[in-house]
Amino acid sequence: MKSETLHIRICPRCGARYARTPALSRADGRTLICPDCGTREALASMGVSREEQEEIIETIHRSNR
Repeated sequence: MKSETLHIRICPRCGARYARTPALSRADGRTLICPDCGTREALASMGVSREEQEEIIETIHRSNR
């Protein structure tokens, strides 16, 4: 049986606590950020508005419930 340790991290970008796999920030290519900030950075790089980014993230959260 595989044993996994739960790691709670604090996102340096938004300050949120998260336990999922972190994303690598596009800003510097070194900083680990929360998955939501990683999604926001990716969407922003494609020109998606802030409002639409939040709608997409909410949809992702609903599908993970």
